[in-house]
Amino acid sequence: MDFDLSDEQAAIQAAARTFADEVVAPRAAEADRLSEFPLEVVRAMGELGFFGLPFAEALGGVGAGFVAYLLALEEVSRADAAVGITLEAAVSLGIAPIAVFGTPAQRERLLPDLLAGRGLWAFGLTEPEAGSDAGGTRTRAVRDGGAFVITGEKCFITNAGTPLSRGVTLTARTDPAGVAGGRPQISALLVERGTPGYLIGPPYRKLGWHASDTRPLSFSDCRVPQANLLGAEGGGFRQFLSVLEGGRVAIAALAVGVAQACLDASVAHARARRQFGRAISRFQLIQAKLADMATQIECARLLVWRAGALIEAGRPAGRQAAMAKLHASEVATACANQAVQIHGGSGFLEDLPVARLYRDVKINEIGEGTSEIQRLVIASHLLGHGGSVGPLLGEVGPTSQ
Repeated sequence: MDFDLSDEQAAIQAAARTFADEVVAPRAAEADRLSEFPLEVVRAMGELGFFGLPFAEALGGVGAGFVAYLLALEEVSRADAAVGITLEAAVSLGIAPIAVFGTPAQRERLLPDLLAGRGLWAFGLTEPEAGSDAGGTRTRAVRDGGAFVITGEKCFITNAGTPLSRGVTLTARTDPAGVAGGRPQISALLVERGTPGYLIGPPYRKLGWHASDTRPLSFSDCRVPQANLLGAEGGGFRQFLSVLEGGRVAIAALAVGVAQACLDASVAHARARRQFGRAISRFQLIQAKLADMATQIECARLLVWRAGALIEAGRPAGRQAAMAKLHASEVATACANQAVQIHGGSGFLEDLPVARLYRDVKINEIGEGTSEIQRLVIASHLLGHGGSVGPLLGEVGPTSQ
């Protein structure tokens, strides 16, 4: 078993770290204060090939692999989680469904700009009444000749309203009456920006991730051609489960980056801050906090690498992805809490990065599957339910109503 990075992976990690330190970090506080989308940073990430890292060269990607993408994502998120989630959502939720399930024509039309960072694509799954119960989708797409007419709402959608946004992949019921045991037939559809009836709402006022773009979307008699169906009709549920598996590992990498930033800031402050005539780093209680943070971060990082390696090898990773996402997100929250504690009163001020880290970190326990859902997924694997949370909820299946 080899825990060393390859030369290519190490080079990508180093390049991402330099970019994070020199480009992302200097503007993070101001972008957070102004809730300003990092347009030029996104373009720069595109020029460096960050958006194409995990995708094959045959598709126009870099072909560096999924683990290399996770390494870059951790480094970027260490500098600014809002930039990290912009990258993660663009790659794991925007590009990945098209790269994996798209037709040659769809890939040829959309991927060149998305892989180069010249455009961003969103993923529309969550709805006001369909969060953890993702199978509870109420958005409908009704066939009308050679088109689908979409009506419904999506919420908490990332990268849908930026100057670079090109469209969204959404899930919708294509057979509202239900099929096979009463479960709804859910399909995935590509909706390009500017399509009549596709309405982009105003950005949310969020606790954290101020510089990222998060909005509600609505669809009113929005007509898209049948050629915009992504994959097979009725295959949307399995598609988004597959997409979320990789997305959960990526969110875990983002969380590790934030946790590492909390540790870095805490170590620096402990060395500089003096009380009772000496640096607080000399106090054993502070040392214990730092040691616990470092140990838990390393555990989380190894879980991320393990799950990422499985995905890169094309092997099942549902349990490992849930474990990585669960542990990394909760470790990051704990580290942010300890970072503020170590900084004392100054940690409560927006003048220092730890206040922003504290605000940014909580969403990692919620987005792309809450900690509660991750525990159910892990338990379902342990109990032989194949990753389905339905039996653990006392339901017929994960899409039961």
